[in-house]
Amino acid sequence: MSRAYPQVALRPQDLVVLLRLTLQAGPAPSYADLAAELVLTASEVHAAVERAALAQLARKDAKGKPSVVREALRLFVLHGARYAFPAVRGEITRGLPTGYAAAPLAGRIVAPADEPPPIWPDKNGTTRGATLHPLYPSVPQAAQRNPALYELLVLFDAIRAGSPRERALAIDLFERQLAAQSVPAGIPTQAQTA
Repeated sequence: MSRAYPQVALRPQDLVVLLRLTLQAGPAPSYADLAAELVLTASEVHAAVERAALAQLARKDAKGKPSVVREALRLFVLHGARYAFPAVRGEITRGLPTGYAAAPLAGRIVAPADEPPPIWPDKNGTTRGATLHPLYPSVPQAAQRNPALYELLVLFDAIRAGSPRERALAIDLFERQLAAQSVPAGIPTQAQTA
């Protein structure tokens, strides 16, 4: 008789939760607050943090508040996440721009004129384009609630689905944003001291 071997695998919403947590300057918000912002349930957020902690992408303090292991997350996004969560494309529809068609990449990448921009399908979206399915169904709503999270998710989409030039630019911007967000207020960055 064989015993079941429990294997834990990251889920797409785990990356959304981790990216959101990188935006937090102080203590992490409650699971309920994160859930409301990310259009998830508190139990989904809790489970995402647990899986991220098992994957060594997050830690929990003595009170159970999560924090992101930024270097591990950076390495995962740059080298593994696009394989774990591959880009899935779909039909032409309306939605929210992503990839090269949204900030912070919009205007930095010249797309072919005959190519529709990548979008996340969303009934309230105003842009017509080619579907690039988001990491998780609630991503468009969460992105509309938090512009900084929207930018991180756009950069991730460019890393996982963009051309080599888009990827290179998105990687550079992602690393800059991750580094800038990891410096507590009042502490000068290396660029500020140079």
